[in-house]
Amino acid sequence: MKNRAKCKKCETVIESFHATDLVLCKCGAIGVDGGDAMKCLANDWSDFVRVDDEGNEVIPQIDNGSSEKDDVKPIYITEKPTKKELLEMLEAQISSIENLPRNALYSSVSQSDLASSLMLLLAILRSD
Repeated sequence: MKNRAKCKKCETVIESFHATDLVLCKCGAIGVDGGDAMKCLANDWSDFVRVDDEGNEVIPQIDNGSSEKDDVKPIYITEKPTKKELLEMLEAQISSIENLPRNALYSSVSQSDLASSLMLLLAILRSD
């Protein structure tokens, strides 16, 4: 399964493609990161839904290894990234692309890859 999720608040479907690819939904309530590592974050886990490879929505079972549900501590997105942090993300994305194997470097870019890059550029341009 790909590292893909849907935000119940803004209905945005997001996907992380590689280890340094942190993607947030439009409203910033949820995020996915780490590509195949399947990392995810949310302000409120009730807004987070996994989307499988067939497009089906899957409600995740949050498990931090404890039997007590109250012990689950979500990762909160409390602030928007600074311009410096956004530029560092862009540099990491460029570096990740430059370090791809030659055959992957010259393969086609998906629309989702392009959209991810454009969203990052838009966030940089909109930052104060």
